[in-house]
Amino acid sequence: MMVVSLLGFTVGIILALTGAGGGILAVPLLVFGAGLSMAQAGPIGLLAVALAAALGAVMGLKQGTVRYKAALLIAGAGILCSPLGLWLAQRMPNRPLSMVFAVVLLYVAWRVYQRATATASSANAANSSSGTGSTPQAAPPCRLDIQRGKLNWTAPCARALAMSGLLAGGLSGLLGVGGGFVMVPALQRYTDLNTQSILSTSLAVIALVSFSGVAASAATGHLLWAIAVPFSAGALVGMTSGRLLAARLAGPVLQQAFALVSAGVAVALFIRAL
Repeated sequence: MMVVSLLGFTVGIILALTGAGGGILAVPLLVFGAGLSMAQAGPIGLLAVALAAALGAVMGLKQGTVRYKAALLIAGAGILCSPLGLWLAQRMPNRPLSMVFAVVLLYVAWRVYQRATATASSANAANSSSGTGSTPQAAPPCRLDIQRGKLNWTAPCARALAMSGLLAGGLSGLLGVGGGFVMVPALQRYTDLNTQSILSTSLAVIALVSFSGVAASAATGHLLWAIAVPFSAGALVGMTSGRLLAARLAGPVLQQAFALVSAGVAVALFIRAL
């Protein structure tokens, strides 16, 4: 069980540092480290991610960085689709499910690496050309009212966040992931929130959506508690440690490293499925 706890600890660390990556790496770690099938690993990964994300969200609530209304809207939409994804996962053979997961993981790795590289390039350009004009970007549909400290709710804003939640919930149930890899880019694209608020709000969504999937799995008897408990305990310890390190280590280089690791895991899943 020590190996399982260490795997969970790794998930918690990554989840704390990225706000997204821990969930999508939980299932591959259980497949390779504990010898589980994709269908067995999914609910365990969801439980660990749900607990770790809930801990991170509580920390964010205390710091005032969680946009709880946005989180509730997104999670509500996600909870609607999560049971459908779970139903499909329990009926798909392990090989095609592994290949679908690998494709999604490769896509996530590519997007994370692309975004981190763009961020680093923008920072370098800003440092080398301070004082010059920059190209204005279109305003996102969800904008923060600085005076009230709240988002201005509009129909386009609510629609964009709800659609993101539906996608995150479906993938959460199907692949046993928290959905943060959908939520972080969505919040970056559709809101003007700062990084800490995006990560904290994403963790709140992950916790709510994942707990709904865990409840459904437990009700149908698909949750292996003997592995889920030590894995989840390790994830909680990892989340606590990772939150203490996040301010020092978070940045483009960390995101690029996560992307490369994710790509390697995706390739390994492909090879294993063949």
